[in-house]
Amino acid sequence: MGAYSELFMLLAAGTYTVAFLAFAWDMATSGRVAQRDAALLADAKDSAASAQAGKHRSLAAVGAAGAAGAVDAAGDRSASSAPAAGGAQGARTGATAEVAESDLKYRDRRKAARVGVALSALGLAIHAAGVLTRGVAAGRVPWGNMYEFCTTGAFIVVAVFLAVLIRRDLRFLGTFVLGLAVVMMVAASVAFFVPVGHLVPALQSYWLVIHVSIAVLSSALFTLTFSMGVLQLIQGRREAKIAAGEPDRGGFMRLVPSALTLETLAYRINTIAFVGWTLTVMFGAIWAEKAWGRFWGWDTKEVWSFVIWVVYAAYLHARATRGWTGARAAWLSIVGYLCVIFNFTIVNVYFSGLHSYGGVTP
Repeated sequence: MGAYSELFMLLAAGTYTVAFLAFAWDMATSGRVAQRDAALLADAKDSAASAQAGKHRSLAAVGAAGAAGAVDAAGDRSASSAPAAGGAQGARTGATAEVAESDLKYRDRRKAARVGVALSALGLAIHAAGVLTRGVAAGRVPWGNMYEFCTTGAFIVVAVFLAVLIRRDLRFLGTFVLGLAVVMMVAASVAFFVPVGHLVPALQSYWLVIHVSIAVLSSALFTLTFSMGVLQLIQGRREAKIAAGEPDRGGFMRLVPSALTLETLAYRINTIAFVGWTLTVMFGAIWAEKAWGRFWGWDTKEVWSFVIWVVYAAYLHARATRGWTGARAAWLSIVGYLCVIFNFTIVNVYFSGLHSYGGVTP
């Protein structure tokens, strides 16, 4: 069964790779189409405005020929039209970027995106077979070491992404989510692979199911908000440039909602993930008392789990009460996810402690 699991994992990684390419193609091609359509619409509006202005100028010339007080009236109109001209210039300078609707409803049937979703669902089914066969071969839940945690984590990331797609159009996240899933699968196979084996006595507990499953789910949600934070920074920079009158060079970002919408959605998901991570730390302390006779021992793993909790607590507090919005909130969320990655990779591999079992435990 272990060999079948490895085969399923390989097939799932390959399917995710093709899905990643489909989402990337969707962003590239649909963004160019949206940019072209916006340019055509702007040209049509300019043509209509020019024609209307020409009509008004002709009527004004006819009226001016028979007006007795043309000079004084013209002076008055010049004085009053100066602010209007400035307002028009301000409107051009303060243009808003074209973005997706904030309600995230489905409004188009982009073929490449639909292919990406279908391939993601197929890869998830194959991935589920790999996780299940690994669990059957080991005779336990398949998240007892770094390889199993990484493969199960990638599975949960894609599963959560597809579950959200049922209600909201988050296909613009597909490139990031599937790309991260592929990286996790490759890292699991190349750097963290271990054959099927039994767990050490300290891990043979029902708390393995409770503690690690919640940690995996929370990490998957943090992965989604990390992707949203990166897109928020890109979209916010694009919106600022367009508002300053610079040309729009990020056509693919037309498929992405505004930076404010991304920030709001990421904040809500981070709130849920933070609750999950709080439970992870609490249940980990209870498990530590059962296994080692103490709730907290300042082990390296415990310290960094607490650091992650502090960073995301600071993010939620700063945004809710201190007005930390925009790029600052996005960067704080990104820093929190980098701490998650550091805790999983560097701490597990290079730091020794009670959580180190051959350098391959989660």
